[in-house]
Amino acid sequence: MSAWPETALSELLSDATPGFACGEDVEDGAFQVRMNNITTEGRLELSKRRRVPRDYRNIDRFLLQPGDVLFNATNSPDLVGKTAFFPGLEEPAVFSNHFLRIRPRDGQVDGRYLTRWLNLQFQHGRFKAMCRQWVNQATVSRQALLSLRVPVPPLPEQRLIAEILDKADALRVNRRAALAQLDRFIQSIFLDMFGDPDAQDWPMCTVAGVAAQTDGAIRTGPFGSQLLHSEFTDEGVAVLGIDNVVDNEFRWSQRRYISERKYRELARYTVQPGDVLITIMGTCGRCAVVPEDIPKAINTKHICCITVDRAKCLPVFLHAYFLLHPIARRHLAQKAKGAIMEGLNMGIIKEMPIPMAPLALQDVFAARLREASELRGSCKRATAECDALFRSLQHRAFRGEL
Repeated sequence: MSAWPETALSELLSDATPGFACGEDVEDGAFQVRMNNITTEGRLELSKRRRVPRDYRNIDRFLLQPGDVLFNATNSPDLVGKTAFFPGLEEPAVFSNHFLRIRPRDGQVDGRYLTRWLNLQFQHGRFKAMCRQWVNQATVSRQALLSLRVPVPPLPEQRLIAEILDKADALRVNRRAALAQLDRFIQSIFLDMFGDPDAQDWPMCTVAGVAAQTDGAIRTGPFGSQLLHSEFTDEGVAVLGIDNVVDNEFRWSQRRYISERKYRELARYTVQPGDVLITIMGTCGRCAVVPEDIPKAINTKHICCITVDRAKCLPVFLHAYFLLHPIARRHLAQKAKGAIMEGLNMGIIKEMPIPMAPLALQDVFAARLREASELRGSCKRATAECDALFRSLQHRAFRGEL
C-alpha cells in the first residue's frame, strides 16, 4: 500500500454539477455528451453525437471545459460509474443528466489521474456495490461520490502516473485497431473472391443441398425432458451451448458434461470436427466452425449444427458465407425478421440459397484464411499481453510502486 495521504473527493474539486435532460435532437444544436459517448474503459466515443437546442435554458451552466471529468452517475448497475476525462473538442459541448461534471481544483488533483483512479474503482465493482438500484437502472448519489477518499500523491507524481497509464492505454488501442483491420481484411478476402456470384454465373444450391446426405446432417440438440439440467455432471461428454459460439468463433466457455450412459441416449446429436454451428436461441445468428481437436460432444437445442458434404462445400466457406455474403444477409433479413434474426430457425437455414463456388476456389480461400488467422492469433495474443501490462501498471501505480 502507498503512504500517500487520502483526501475526501469533495475537497479536491471546485465543482460537481449534474447535467440536464433534453429529448430533442436538432441538426444545428450543441453536442450533448450522453451515456453511449463513454466506453467502459473510460474513453470518449464521439462517432454519434446528439445535439440539443443552443438556446436551451441556462445551457451555459453546463458547458464542459478542458480538464473536466465526466462521472456516469446513472446507468444500469454494471455500467454506473464509468468515467472519462474531457480534453476539449473542436466545438462546445454540454452533458446529460446521467453525468456529474466534476472539476478538479487547481493545485489539488490532476484530472487525468483522478479519471484513472475512478475508473479503477469502476473496474473493481465499487460503484455497483454502493449504488441505489431500481428496475434496470442504478445511481451513485452525489453525496456518496464526494465522500470517497482518494489517495493524493504530489502533483508531479500524479501527472507521471497519468502519463504512463495513458501511453499504456494508447498501446492497447493501437493493438485493437490492428486486430479490427485484420478482421476487415479477412472479410475483404471473402467478398473479393465470392461477393459477386452473377459475375461467375455459378449454379445455385441451398444449405440443405450442401449438407452431408446422412440423417441429422442439419439438426438441433435435445429438447425438453431429453436433457435436464440436473443430468449435467462434472466430467464426461461435453455439451455445447450458445456460450461456445462467441464473436462468431468457437470458444470453450462454461464447461458442461453428461455421463457416457446419458450420451448413449443422445448420440445422434454428436458434434463432429468441421461442423458449422449457428445459434437459433438467445442471441440468434452467431456462427462458428467446430475445431478439429474437439472432444466427444453434443450440442444443445439452442444451436443448429450442420455437417457439410466437403465434396461440395468447405465448412469455412459456409461459415463466411452465412456471415458476410449479400445473398445470405438478404435472405436472413427477409426471412428472419431483420438483422437481429429474432425468428431464426432450421427451416430458414435449410432453404438459404448458396451460389456454388468451385471447390478449388474454396480451397484457395481456406488457405488464405489460415494465413490471415495465424496473423490474427498473434495479434490477439499481443493484445492480451497489452491488457495484462495495463492492469499491472494500473495496480502498481495506485500502490505507489511505479
